[in-house]
Parts: sequence; structure tokens; C-alpha cells
Amino acid sequence: MKAYGFIEITGVVAAVDALDIMCKAANVTLATWERKLGGRLVTLVIEGDVSAVKQAIEAGSTMAIKKPVSVGVLANPHPEIQRIVAISASRFKGKEAVGILADHKMLGQDPPDFNIKEQMKH
Repeated sequence: MKAYGFIEITGVVAAVDALDIMCKAANVTLATWERKLGGRLVTLVIEGDVSAVKQAIEAGSTMAIKKPVSVGVLANPHPEIQRIVAISASRFKGKEAVGILADHKMLGQDPPDFNIKEQMKH
């Protein structure tokens, strides 16, 4: 059975540390990740079977260099959740969105008020 695990943590370094711990603790893979507030808040999404995801989230949340803001496990995620993760993963993995997804603001993009370079262009 497929499951997603989510861990939200402050800082990219802490997120990489948590991901390393989770991948070493169980047979899971990184599905995607999201940065908010310029990278100050990072959400990692891992995937694998339910027991592996639960084990990885437990290890990452207790052993990471920072305490996570929040964690969660979704066993047998709804197709809409799978679609949201796929949209994020397409950006994360460097694939361009096509069709109806091309107009969507992708998850993880900072709001315009946090994008200094974009603000300076206008």
C-alpha cells in the first residue's frame, strides 16, 4: 500500500538532515519538497509503503537537528492528494507542467512579496 509522509521543519539544513535520517531509517524516497518564506519553512514529502513511511517519519521527527513544526502520514492517499504531489514533483524534478497545470501557481513558490528580484523588475 502506498503512503505519503510529510514533515515540515524550519531551515533547509534541518530539512536535509531530516531527509537523510528518514531515508536511512526505512525504505522511502523523496517525492517532493516545498519551500515557504524563502526557505525558512521546508516541507518534505516522502513516499513508500505505510509501515516504512511511519517508521521514517518517526525517526526524522525525533532525531533531526531541529524539532519539526508538524508531521503527518497519509496511508492510501486520495487521488487529489496524489495529483497535488505530482504537480509539486513535476517542478521539483524539472519537468514542465502541461495543459491545465501550466497556468497553476506551483506549490512552494514564494508569494510575490517575498521574491525581491521579481519585485525589483516591476
